[in-house]
Amino acid sequence: MKVLIIGAGTGGLALAHLLKGAGISVAVYERDRAPNADTGGYRVGISPAGSRALKACVPDELYDLYVATCARSPRYFNMLTEHFGEVLSFDIEDAGPNALDGERNVIRKTLRRVLLRGLEAEVFFGKTFQAYTNNADGSVTARFQDGSLATGDVLVGADGTSSTLRKQRLPEARLEDTGIVSLGGKIPMTAETKALLSDKMFKGMSLIMAPMGFGAIIHSLEFAHSRSDPDFAARWPDFVEALDEDSIGWGLWGARQNFPQVPAGLSGEQLRELGLEIARDWHPHLQALIRMTEPATIHDVMMRTSVPPTPWTSSNVTLLGDAVHTMTPGRGAGANTALRDAALLGRMLVEADQGRQPLLEAIRAYEIEMLRYSKEAVQESKKQMDARDLAHRPIVGRLQLGVTRGVMRTINAIPALRRRAFRQMMRVRGEN
Repeated sequence: MKVLIIGAGTGGLALAHLLKGAGISVAVYERDRAPNADTGGYRVGISPAGSRALKACVPDELYDLYVATCARSPRYFNMLTEHFGEVLSFDIEDAGPNALDGERNVIRKTLRRVLLRGLEAEVFFGKTFQAYTNNADGSVTARFQDGSLATGDVLVGADGTSSTLRKQRLPEARLEDTGIVSLGGKIPMTAETKALLSDKMFKGMSLIMAPMGFGAIIHSLEFAHSRSDPDFAARWPDFVEALDEDSIGWGLWGARQNFPQVPAGLSGEQLRELGLEIARDWHPHLQALIRMTEPATIHDVMMRTSVPPTPWTSSNVTLLGDAVHTMTPGRGAGANTALRDAALLGRMLVEADQGRQPLLEAIRAYEIEMLRYSKEAVQESKKQMDARDLAHRPIVGRLQLGVTRGVMRTINAIPALRRRAFRQMMRVRGEN
């Protein structure tokens, strides 16, 4: 079997490692022109389920490198008011011995560099996918903008939210605008910036629920343990300079109609001023974080989500990750679901390659299961970020916010309810 993968993102590279490890011929085609292309210096949250899926895909040595390049694992997950008042806080260590194992923060471009390791001969850069053709012998041929062709037995679209392959394979699949827009940035971690966070905020991740449906996130990323570890330099000397600097990241979001100004097209300085305007009545420490952020690090995002597609007739052309189930970051499930896809699809293709089931049946089994769990993840993620929600209205939104905070404070006061709520939150991220 030969498998062609379009897109060298998290899911596509994880799948490539699994297939290569099983002795299956694999080739990955990426539109970026070089391995060190800037894919974004922002955090990706990998849940325990996401880490287990990745471990199932990559060699042990590579998984160790992934763990070593992650930031310090968060201990707390906090829900706060805009004045930093605690509404609900999960101590991840209290959730069980395996909860902290694999709950990680990693920088997107660093994760990509890790996953490219060992695939130097299998990944081809500067290859922008155009279209595919099904051949009479059952194979499939991919065509690229530079005129080159590649033929294999299976073609996998892992080319992200704007997937060209999806548009041909599932022309009826669509994305929708949630009406939510966001902006965010990050600042170096110093004694001054660290002092702006409480101990729980510094050691965890904090979500802020504010009036009019506005929300925010604050997280700290520390990599000092790897930089000071002599074993790291001994095992991966070429990765020492790739370790990220410690930083504090923040993000703000809300319904487009409630923003004082639409972020799209604004400069970094204008985005910073917009963030300060939104947070003008919030805790002064959050205002300070925004004010201290270099404009060049501030970016805006329009939140889109996929509309879960109905099942289709399986073929030797399939999809994984954002190419088939783009979701909002409301539940932190996007990268984790892509890794789950890679582990499942890889396992099915190995079974087909070993003759344990026909190829199309293996792909069909993957697609049925993938559509089941990704639909829930997409829908649950959208619930957190939908401009049509009552939370974004002036009067009824404040009432809803008050009720929500009251319920969360009750849960926070009762350990059994708090553990149950934590399990529910993690289930959407792949935990049973």
